[in-house]
Amino acid sequence: MEHNTAFVFPGQGSQYAGMGKDVAEKYPVARRVFEEIDEALGFSISKLCFEGPDEELKLTQNTQPAILAVSSAIHAVLEELGIARRDLVAGHSLGEYSAIVSVGGLTPGEAAKIVHLRGKFMQEAVPVGSGGMAAIIGPSVEEVQSVCDEAAQGDVVSVANINSPGQVVIAGSAAAIQRAIEVAKSRGFRKAIPLEVSAPFHCALMQPAEEKLKPVLEAANFKDLWVSLVSNVDASPIGTPTAVRNALIRQVVSPVRWVESVEKMIAMGVRRFVEVGPKNVLTGMIKRIDKSVELFNVSDVPSIEAFAAAMK
Repeated sequence: MEHNTAFVFPGQGSQYAGMGKDVAEKYPVARRVFEEIDEALGFSISKLCFEGPDEELKLTQNTQPAILAVSSAIHAVLEELGIARRDLVAGHSLGEYSAIVSVGGLTPGEAAKIVHLRGKFMQEAVPVGSGGMAAIIGPSVEEVQSVCDEAAQGDVVSVANINSPGQVVIAGSAAAIQRAIEVAKSRGFRKAIPLEVSAPFHCALMQPAEEKLKPVLEAANFKDLWVSLVSNVDASPIGTPTAVRNALIRQVVSPVRWVESVEKMIAMGVRRFVEVGPKNVLTGMIKRIDKSVELFNVSDVPSIEAFAAAMK
């Protein structure tokens, strides 16, 4: 079977006050998704999405359900408009949960509760300020790993996100991240920039978060996916509750293998990628991985209308 279209869902780094507001105002089906998630969480994540404040939105326990809510609401609109045909789905980090919701693995409310706890556990795993992340621009994954090996000096620092050719994000203790930035610069790599994040995601420092999240995921009521998910941890398609649960547990401390995931989808026949959610972070990454594929980003009312027109 030819897999022509993949829907992809963004994670951290996509949040901004005002996201999803125009979609919820125009489409009742989107509003219902926000209401379901507000009810499941017991507080108004929709108000935080629409109005901020930014400092509240940037706390990872809020960021995670906020991005999931916006992505799920937009996806519900695409479903209702009859333009949600896709052959594969994937999500970057947190975005995997939005992808799973989009193909029937969890309800939006169920997923929001899990990711709210996921954010809380991640924040608790490492005291604020003692961990960090940085983007290293230019070198290969192997070269970045060698930078991490030199900078570690007994601390944790490792490859966290393989986003696009020449763009690798590392995570670890604040001191080791600073050393890694200095090593990368001394080796003449194009850029090494610290990222504004509230925790060092996808590294061994997240082990306590994985341990707390595991029973939550084991208790969750996952269903078979209607369409396969290409997972971050293995860059391979999965669809059963057991496989999905296992991938989400391992994902907490494992690198996001985004380049391999996109390459896998292209190898399976994907020629069109549709990014569903706030901003267009993944669209830029995919363009750097393969310039020949068709790209759409659906993040607000104008982009929904443009996508609907293109799909006619």
